[in-house]
Amino acid sequence: MPSKKYVLPIIVISQFCCTSLWFAGNGVMPYLVDYFQLGTGALAHLTSAVQLGFITGTLIFALLTIADRFRPSRVFFISALLGATINLGTLWEGNTMFSLLAIRFLTGFFLAGIYPVGMKIAADYFNKTLGSSLGLLVGALVLGTAFPHFLAGFSGSIPWEWVLILTSLLSLAGGLLMVLIVPDGPYRKPSPTLDLTAFFQVFSKDQFRSAAFGYFGHMWELFSFWAFIPVILRTYSSSHPDAQFKISLLSFSIIGIGGLACVISGYLSQSLGTKKVASTALGLSGLCCLLSPLMFKVHSPLALILFLLFWGMMVVADSPLFSTLVAQNASSSIKGTALTIVNSIGFAITIISIQLINLLQHSLNPHYLYLVLALGPGLGLIALYSKND
Repeated sequence: MPSKKYVLPIIVISQFCCTSLWFAGNGVMPYLVDYFQLGTGALAHLTSAVQLGFITGTLIFALLTIADRFRPSRVFFISALLGATINLGTLWEGNTMFSLLAIRFLTGFFLAGIYPVGMKIAADYFNKTLGSSLGLLVGALVLGTAFPHFLAGFSGSIPWEWVLILTSLLSLAGGLLMVLIVPDGPYRKPSPTLDLTAFFQVFSKDQFRSAAFGYFGHMWELFSFWAFIPVILRTYSSSHPDAQFKISLLSFSIIGIGGLACVISGYLSQSLGTKKVASTALGLSGLCCLLSPLMFKVHSPLALILFLLFWGMMVVADSPLFSTLVAQNASSSIKGTALTIVNSIGFAITIISIQLINLLQHSLNPHYLYLVLALGPGLGLIALYSKND
C-alpha cells in the first residue's frame, strides 16, 4: 500500500480533474444560449439539472450503500468515465433545451460517484488529520468547479467546444489515476451485504444531525452564489459603465480562491477545532449575504472584486469541515453512505435556493436579491449549536 503522503496528492488531483464536469455547462453558458437558442432562464435550469442529477445519484448510491459495499476507487473510475462520456453529448448539434437538461442531469448523476466517494476514499486513509485532508480534497473540488470559467476566459483562442472536450478528458484522466494507483485505505470497513436501513440509521446521533444541518445551511448559500457570480458582475457593470470586467476569468478567481480557503481552514481546524473554524466561516459568509446590497452601490470596481473574493473564500471554507464532522460522527461501516446521503440532501437544498433566486430576479431589485442567501448560514449556525458537545 502506498504511503499516505503519496496517496493524498493522487486523490486531490483526481478530484480536481473529475469535478471539472460540474460547471462545464456554466463555463460556456453564453455560447450554449446563443448556439442552441436557449431562453433567459437557461443558467438556473441547467445548473439545477446538474444538482437534481447529483441528488438522484446520491440517493441511489446511499440507498444501495454502493460506496461501502464496493471498492471505492473502482466506483470513482466508472463514474468518471460515464460522466465524461455524457458531458461530450453537449456537442451534439441537434441538442434542444430538453436534451441539454438530460445531459446535465446525467452528468450530475455520475458526479455522485465522484465527489462523496472521493471523500470516502480520503476518510479510509486519514483519521486524526481528516480535516486538513478534506480541506485539500474540497479545495480540489472548488478549483475543478471553477476551471471551466478559466477555460472560457480564453474563448477568443479556444472554441467553446474544446472547453467541454478538455473537461471530459480531465475526468477520464482523474478516474484512471484513482483506480490504478489508490487501493483500499487502512480504515475501510466494507459493508458485506445490502443494508437498506443504513439510509435512515445515519441520523440517529445528535452530533451527526447537528453537523448535517449545519452543512445544509451552508449549501443553501454556496451554489447559488457560485452560479450567479457572472450575474452579479454583469449587474454591477450595468450601473457602473466604467467597470470593464473579464467576467469568465473573474468568476474563476472568485470561485477558485475558495480552494485556498478550504486548505487554510482544514489546517486551522487541527489547532483551533473543526466546529469553531466551520462556524466562523459560516457566520462570515452569512455577513457577506447581508452586506451584499452595499456592494452594488460602491463606486469602485476594485472594492467589489475584493469583497467578492472574500465572500468566495468564506462561502466554502467550512465545507470540508462539515464533511469532517459528518464522517467523524458516522459509523465506520456506513461512513460512505452517511457522506453520500448528507450530500444528497444538501444538494437538494441548492436547487431550491437557485430556483428561488432565479424567480426573484424578475420581481426584486437585483441589489437586494442575495439577502435571501443569509437564511442558510443563519439556520446553519442555530443547528450547529443546538446540541452541546
